[in-house]
Order: sequence, then structure tokens, then C-alpha cells
Amino acid sequence: MAIKAVLFDLDDTLLWDDRSVKEAFQATCAEAAKYHDVDTEQLEEAVRREARAIYEAFEAFPFTKMIGINPFEGLWARFAEGEQEEFRKLQSFVPTYRREAWTRGLRALGIENEELGAKLGEMFPAERRSRPIVYEETFEVLDQLKGKYKLLLLTNGSPDLQKEKLAGVPELAAYFDHIIISGDFGQGKPAAPIFEHAMSLLGITAEEGVMIGDKLTTDILGSNTVGMRNMWINRHGVPRVGEIVPSHEIASLREIQGVIESLG
Repeated sequence: MAIKAVLFDLDDTLLWDDRSVKEAFQATCAEAAKYHDVDTEQLEEAVRREARAIYEAFEAFPFTKMIGINPFEGLWARFAEGEQEEFRKLQSFVPTYRREAWTRGLRALGIENEELGAKLGEMFPAERRSRPIVYEETFEVLDQLKGKYKLLLLTNGSPDLQKEKLAGVPELAAYFDHIIISGDFGQGKPAAPIFEHAMSLLGITAEEGVMIGDKLTTDILGSNTVGMRNMWINRHGVPRVGEIVPSHEIASLREIQGVIESLG
């Protein structure tokens, strides 16, 4: 059956989120090195480790996992939107979380400096917000697809944070007929209902859509579950492990049109 709609993931599919986060860590760790003799890569590793540990111990962690909000988004998100009470808990949690992640990261390297930890905890969000990085082929491919197919953005995350990411690249949202954010919907990928909701908005069957995303465990598993074909974008040639099998594997968004034509 011919493809009528293309569904896109956002982070690390259209926006280069990993690079934005990495550069924000590098800038913030470089600030720490002005005050102490510290290996910036070791500090980044320590802060990532401590952040994950704090985040996973928080009472709302199961909710964040279900919605699809990772620990490093928590290091710069405000969580000011979202109807569920867990978002209010997160909103209260993150100021302490940011401070503690950096303070404990410093401590792991033998540096006891709570004042610097607090400073770095506030610096990281500003550094991340200053880096809305888009893959070089994103707009080229969206221009190619717009008008030929219905386009829908299906992204996991906190409503305000995902909207902020889109606002950082203001021309992006206009390409899409619909934008679904898991925190607004109440469930995240790979849950079948969010894919079914997307199909309902588009007015398509599963056979008439194709999902594009970088994560096997969310984008590919979820679309597989509802019987929708998909393309796993694997820019870095990561070996596929486990039982989740994509319909197609691509290394660049520029391959999408050719794959769609083969599906037709």
C-alpha cells in the first residue's frame, strides 16, 4: 500500500540533541577547570553518572521513563507544563537535582565545593539552551517531503521542553501537519496508543504510514507494535542487538525518499 504519511521522531533524528548536550557539558566542565585542576572529561563522566543515580532514585522516575524524559533533560528542563501531578513534583525537584548532580560529580573527583556545584548546575541549562543544533540534511529532506505526504512529529518528552527545542529552531514546526508530545498525550513511545492517536489525526491506516527514528526501543518497537513500517536512522553504524528489527535501516535522512518509493 502506498505511503501517505511520514512520522518523525525529533531528538537525534531531526535535531542533533546528543551534540547539543555534549557541547553544553564541555563548556560547563571547562568553567569548573578555571577553579580546580580537574580533567573535564572525567568530570563530565562523573556528573552524568551522579545525575543518573539521583534521577533514578526520584519518586517520579517511573513516570519519566513512561513519558520518555532522560536524566540529562532533567538537568535543564523547567517542567512548567503538563497536567499530571508528576510534572509538579519534577518542577520542585530539578533545582536541587541540578545542584546535587554537579556537586556530587565534583566530589567524585575529590573536590568539595558546593558553591561551584550550584554555579555549574545553573550554567549547564544556559549552555544547553544556546545550542539548538539541526542536522545539515534536515530541512533539505523536509522540503523534499512536504506536499507529497502528510508529516507528523511524534516526540517523547516534557511539553515545555520539547516546545522549547522547537522554538529554538523556529522554522521547523511549520513543516508538520500535527505535533504530538508524549507529556501532553499521557503516554510515550513505544506505547501503542500514542501511535494509534497519530494515525487517527492523520486519517491513515498503519500500512499508509512510515515512522522515522533513531531509537529501536521507542520509535521502531512502537511502530512495529501497531504494524507500521519504519526506518531506523543509524548515523553512526551502531550494531543492532536484541530482538527489535526495523523494516529498513538508513544512515541519513536523505535515504528516506528512495525507501518510500520502494515501499510504493
